[in-house]
Amino acid sequence: MSKILSGRPALMLAAALGALSSAQASHAQEAAVDGRLDEIVVTAERRSENLQKVPVSVGVVQGDQLRALQSGGGDILELAARVPGLYAETTTGRIFPRFYIRGLGNIDFYLGASQPVSIIQDDVVLEHVVLKSNPLFDVAQVEVLRGPQGSLFGRNTTAGIIKFDTNRPTMDWQGRASASYGNYNSVTFDGGVGGPIVADKLAVRVSALYQHRDDWVDNSYSGPSADGTVSPRKDAMGGFNEKDVRVQLLLTPNETLSMLTSFHARDYDGTSTIFHRAGLVKGSKSVANTPRSSVALDEAHNNPQAYKTYGASEHIGIDFGPVTLTSITAYETTQGYSRGDTDGGAGANFPVAGVPNGFGQSQGNIRDLDQLTQELRFASNGDTTFKWQVGGMYFDQHDTTDFYQRAFFLTTAAHNPNNWVRLRDKNSSWAVFGQASYEITPGFTLTAGGRYTKDTKETRLVKTANTIANAVTYGGRRYVKLTGKEPSWDVSALYEISPDVSVYARVARGFRGPTIQGRSAVFNSDFTTADSETILSWEAGLKSSLLDNRLRFNLSGFTYRVKNIQLNGNDVNGNGVLFNADKADAYGMEAELEARPFENLTLSAGLSLLHSKIKDKNVYAQVCVLNGVVVCTVEDPTIKVGANSFAQIDGNPLPNAPKYTANVSARYDVPLGNGGKIFAATDWNIQGYTNFVLYRTKEFYSKGDFEG
Repeated sequence: MSKILSGRPALMLAAALGALSSAQASHAQEAAVDGRLDEIVVTAERRSENLQKVPVSVGVVQGDQLRALQSGGGDILELAARVPGLYAETTTGRIFPRFYIRGLGNIDFYLGASQPVSIIQDDVVLEHVVLKSNPLFDVAQVEVLRGPQGSLFGRNTTAGIIKFDTNRPTMDWQGRASASYGNYNSVTFDGGVGGPIVADKLAVRVSALYQHRDDWVDNSYSGPSADGTVSPRKDAMGGFNEKDVRVQLLLTPNETLSMLTSFHARDYDGTSTIFHRAGLVKGSKSVANTPRSSVALDEAHNNPQAYKTYGASEHIGIDFGPVTLTSITAYETTQGYSRGDTDGGAGANFPVAGVPNGFGQSQGNIRDLDQLTQELRFASNGDTTFKWQVGGMYFDQHDTTDFYQRAFFLTTAAHNPNNWVRLRDKNSSWAVFGQASYEITPGFTLTAGGRYTKDTKETRLVKTANTIANAVTYGGRRYVKLTGKEPSWDVSALYEISPDVSVYARVARGFRGPTIQGRSAVFNSDFTTADSETILSWEAGLKSSLLDNRLRFNLSGFTYRVKNIQLNGNDVNGNGVLFNADKADAYGMEAELEARPFENLTLSAGLSLLHSKIKDKNVYAQVCVLNGVVVCTVEDPTIKVGANSFAQIDGNPLPNAPKYTANVSARYDVPLGNGGKIFAATDWNIQGYTNFVLYRTKEFYSKGDFEG
């Protein structure tokens, strides 16, 4: 099978408008006159610092750049086209993005899956896969921190983090908006406006996102349906509605205290990922001659999905003079569902070994999810030779999640109202951390940080998948609890060769907490688990700002080893199976260039190279078997276990880890008198060999993919 991730409009018109304060307009005019690149300030080390002076490999996407990428109706996945070393994909539509940095990620589609890439939005960690899909709007900047970030950001950051900072309230009135329109009635509006309520004391900002696309994929199936799906139907799926709002209040009663209160809400409905049966030609990665705008699904009512998410946070800063206390309290909750015809077509039309195969559909429901986080941090103030910060973090997440299988939805005599399971999951974690930085000599700075974390996960099966007569047939575990206690640390050195050129080196250790896969109970299979994985990463790089700051060039090289790496394969039911392999090694590089050859024209380019390898001669992954027949062309050594075949994966690359990616982009801005602008932009991207699964085949990979 192959999959449609989204339908990109063939025609799109966009504009960006802004109403700025006089001070900002003056600054914008000055920047336009001198034509230099803007200084990029990042908070990769929880302080505001110049990107060129931070001993970490950081890819930065400015808010305007991100909005240009998403103007055609795109979502958070669009980042992968602009940041070297970052890859993103989904098999569950817009509510379940999966991220990979330097080849490390997780292909598991389970709603309780953990990822080694952490998402941080306005200093709040978003751990659950649905929360990671929170839309980006009225964003000031995105930072992609490559490599382990276990000291300051904690567990589950073995690959890195993606950090989003939105535009915050200010004490002068300002606003911005961007809008686009394309075919399929694709509409995107992204805007924010705010200013003082009480001068110098209280300010507000209201931000909103609206995205819409009409359904554009036809369901051409014309046979009988066992669950009442009505077809054929034109324009049956592929569309979505995304409505989001955020309100922020900034209170500064005096010079030493600030309180930022934020509320946000999301209301989304759309189409889950659409799979195409026989979408690939056997023995080749070539796509079969099937139009993207048509699919023949006999079940699942055209793959609906919908989620509602709400959240609030309180960010308090108290300046005590030599030190600042920061407290960040946040709460997130979500509920919704996603349903899909997972076999990608009418099973009767595609017999295997003379027997109809398929008829697969499933639905995942988050009945309720609650995430509470609390962080306290003390940090030294001032630009002194010695800087430090210490703190603690508490994380607590509870969810109730249901999984429904095909028999539950049938309208025939095979209908089984008991063909579903309910799981209650709990994840709690606490950590203490610290970091210190010392400028030994002018231009030469050493930084070291450490963290100790305890991470506990629990899964309880509270309802089993029973027979039609409600007889219990499940014999596996009903409760699993795993705990990981691990240290994380990093040490780095930065040397400024000149005011315009710096070199750095960094070594870091991180870990991903233990993981439980509970969805397998819906097939009456026992839970599978994976113990904590750890990573040791080495990197070195160069950062430069040349030609009177009209050219910025950054380069980094890295190597790492992940021990006890968590991997995910599939069983005969297509169910995710967790296991640990001995280790995985990788090395590579990233290069980024940004130039402003003349006023209003910005050019950028990025390149990443990666070589990764799984190392464990005793680990095998189940291959593509239907009705006892291997239906893809496996190129690894295989063994037979009953009716199933397993491939040895030793020496294979990590899944979804491109050997190379390269991108170039250009943007030309035409300033308007009101402080806004009209722009024209283009992006081009090419991707090298990428294996999609753990084993090698002639079908499940891509090579030389090109998009512009």
